Amino acid sequence: MAKKTVYSVCGMCSVRCPIMVETEDGNVSFIQGNPHDPGMAGGLCPRGGAGYALLMDEERPQAPMIRQGARGEGKWKTVTWDEALDYVADKLRAIMAEHGPRAVLWSDRGGPFADLHQAFMRAIGSPNYCNHDAACARNVQHAAKSVMGKGRKEVGYDYKNCKHLVLQTRNIFEAINVKEVNGVLDSKAAGGKVTCIDIRANITATKADNFFMIRPGTDYAFNLAVINTLLANGWYDKDYAERFIEGLDTLEAFVAPYTPEWAEQETGISAEAIVKFCKELKSAAPAVIWHPGWMTARYTTSFYVSRTAYLINALLGSIGAKGGLPFVNGPGDFGKKGLKSFAALFPKPEEKRADGAGWKLKHIDAGPGLINKAYEAIESGDPYPVKAYIVHRHDPLHAMPDQARMKKIWENLDLLVATTFSWSDTAWHADVVLPMSTYLERDSPIATKKGVKAYFFRRDRAVEPRYDTRAEWEILGGLAKRLGRPELAFETAQDMWNFQLDGTGYTPADFDATGEIWLADKPKYRTWDELKFGTPSGKIEVVCQKLEDMGLPSLLPYQSPAAPPEGQFRIAFGRCALHTQGHTVNNTMLNEQMPVNPVWINTARAKALGLADGDAITVSGGGYSAQSVALVTDFIHPEAAFMVHGFGHRIPAESRSSRGIADQEMMTGGLDKVDPAGGAIAMQEHFITIAKA
Repeated sequence: MAKKTVYSVCGMCSVRCPIMVETEDGNVSFIQGNPHDPGMAGGLCPRGGAGYALLMDEERPQAPMIRQGARGEGKWKTVTWDEALDYVADKLRAIMAEHGPRAVLWSDRGGPFADLHQAFMRAIGSPNYCNHDAACARNVQHAAKSVMGKGRKEVGYDYKNCKHLVLQTRNIFEAINVKEVNGVLDSKAAGGKVTCIDIRANITATKADNFFMIRPGTDYAFNLAVINTLLANGWYDKDYAERFIEGLDTLEAFVAPYTPEWAEQETGISAEAIVKFCKELKSAAPAVIWHPGWMTARYTTSFYVSRTAYLINALLGSIGAKGGLPFVNGPGDFGKKGLKSFAALFPKPEEKRADGAGWKLKHIDAGPGLINKAYEAIESGDPYPVKAYIVHRHDPLHAMPDQARMKKIWENLDLLVATTFSWSDTAWHADVVLPMSTYLERDSPIATKKGVKAYFFRRDRAVEPRYDTRAEWEILGGLAKRLGRPELAFETAQDMWNFQLDGTGYTPADFDATGEIWLADKPKYRTWDELKFGTPSGKIEVVCQKLEDMGLPSLLPYQSPAAPPEGQFRIAFGRCALHTQGHTVNNTMLNEQMPVNPVWINTARAKALGLADGDAITVSGGGYSAQSVALVTDFIHPEAAFMVHGFGHRIPAESRSSRGIADQEMMTGGLDKVDPAGGAIAMQEHFITIAKA
């Protein structure tokens, strides 16, 4: 047998862990974490191990298709790639001729290959590149910028050297980044502590030294009480604060009423436990990570939860510290030249963004903007018409609230294109489906991973595509060439990689042995003299003038969240180790392990409803109802009902993905429920009913 080893990058979730793929006679025989990467130790999560089932899935799109009937009707014409790309290019040309390039919108899931996507949008002259972050981490990004003048990814998480890790809206052992999990386990082995703050005892909570089961929507109250306790007792790094924090007196005055005793009434966490916890933080500082959150599109105050998390890190001297949130380094910090940028080939469009980010909404990062606000522009034509929408590896109809309203908004589009390697609600509703090869069948641009050490990494094609599918660079290159921008049309992956590596001193062959090129032998931590913040004062700022100028307070006076109406529950959703939102539910291996999403219900509440563990139930909200089973437990707050997100698809092309509950369909009106300061959607501000089926 002809055996081959390929070093590549997983594509089963957005983490993109480095992997090693073994093949025999052109077929995948084994997948594991890249053993040459020190953070992986050869490990892989269940989703990564199920990549083979994605490759072999006969229910994924197998060739380009153009819609024949009404949107969502499921009538398709299979066409050649030339026909599909010609069709899309002709439509785009006509739309741009009438409305200008600004009429084209893009959204994706972000990640390390976004430079290519941004380059395509720049090439055609549109400013409207967006990603999915309005339904994920926009609040964290804007909180980071408001405090540090730096984006959330400009500091890292030094888990391995951390002495106390606080996980709040970050379920690290189920939304799995293998390197991060290994780092946390190394920390615990060395005596480090973990604190979990959540509405339920998730897997992360089972690994924690402290678990605080908090009342839903009161995380901000908890954080204010922690700041109060640290300041009132002098349990903060006074030297660090004097040098790096601007506005400490303002913060101290603001939190004065928010004592641990006050917080106990709001959160359900005892004042004694809060004070004890703060003492533990003081003893571990500065090697403390208070994680500002990952998916924080939850409450209308989630921005302030993240913002106070950064302020707590600052009080403990953790921002910039080993074992805390050190500044990340790029190639230049190690005397190396970075990768050549695709986007730099084209000028940045001068046109204002349709979503208002950066001009109407001056406090919103104009990079990926806010896709929900872009939908408002599609609906209203203000500030200008948006008529074409390219959705790349993104399923907004399943990831965001109010599917019916979104479909209504999209009726204003003349063109809806989905590039995807699996069916999604959005792809099923599109005008054109451009099928991507799975990650095992495609190569991708080389990317940079910043950190205390930096490195380049590459996804290499392990096997040839089973069907008539293509890599994203082939798809975008084909469109760009047809639209008169041949700069993005590479003949081969080698040509693309040679372009990126030009001037770095490296070649594509340098990746063959391990899949990675490390740019430093040892980690680099900044000294205090090297800590530079991007705020007007050059310090960590308690008061953000950009927020204040928008009429938004830097420090929001606390308001108690609404309790659920009588007999109802606040909806809560999240992740598990087996599934990646809606993208893996049809995977044969993973669906066998978890075919439906049970609903977590507190034991006392379930008893009042006459429900026992395992009972069939009907869950209703926003005009939508669906059935699942009850998971009755003491380990969830009585006000909440939790379910894993991603189930309940409406895709006839898939036979396994329709079971369970689509939580987002119970969020009628949810596109308008936003956190005004952070910009993200507030998807856990809805209430539902549960009854025995």
